[in-house]
Amino acid sequence: MKLKKFLFPLTLLATLLGVWWSSVLWTKSVIFPTPLDVITGARELILDGTLWDHIAASLMRVGTGFALAVAVALPLGLWMGRVEIVFITLNPVFQILRPISPIAWIPIAILWFGVGNMSPIFLIFIASVFPMIVQTAAGVLTIEQRYLRAAENFTVSRSKLFRQVIILAV
Repeated sequence: MKLKKFLFPLTLLATLLGVWWSSVLWTKSVIFPTPLDVITGARELILDGTLWDHIAASLMRVGTGFALAVAVALPLGLWMGRVEIVFITLNPVFQILRPISPIAWIPIAILWFGVGNMSPIFLIFIASVFPMIVQTAAGVLTIEQRYLRAAENFTVSRSKLFRQVIILAV
C-alpha cells in the first residue's frame, strides 16, 4: 500500500519529464530547454547569487500589486455592498471587466507603464482587484439581516457598524 503512494506519482513524474525531454529533442527546439538545461540554469543562478535577487523582485511585485488591490477592492466592495445605488451603478462595470484575462491587459500595461516594474504590478493588481471587489460586495450583501437590525436597535454608529458587524461578518 505504501509503495503505491510513491510509485504511481514517481512514475507519472518520470513520464512527464520523459515526454518533455523527448519533445524538445524531437522538435529540435532552440526556444524550449530540456529538463537538464533547466536544472543547470537554476544551479548557475543559485551559485552566482542572482536567484535570490530575482525571487525578491518577484515577491515585491506580487506583494505590491496584491496590496494595492486589497487597498482598492475592500473599501469599494464594502461600499458597493452597503449602498444600493453604488452597487447598481458600479457592478455592471466590474462584471464586464472581471472576465477579461490579465494576459489581455499586457499591451495596455506596456503602453501605460513601459517594461519596468510597474507593468507586472499593474497586471497583478488587475488580476486581483475585480474578483475581490465582486466577492466583497457579495459578502456584504449576504450578511444576515438580523445582525444589521440588532445593530440598528442598539443605535450603533455607522463606523462601529462597519468595524464590528459588517467586516466581521464578511
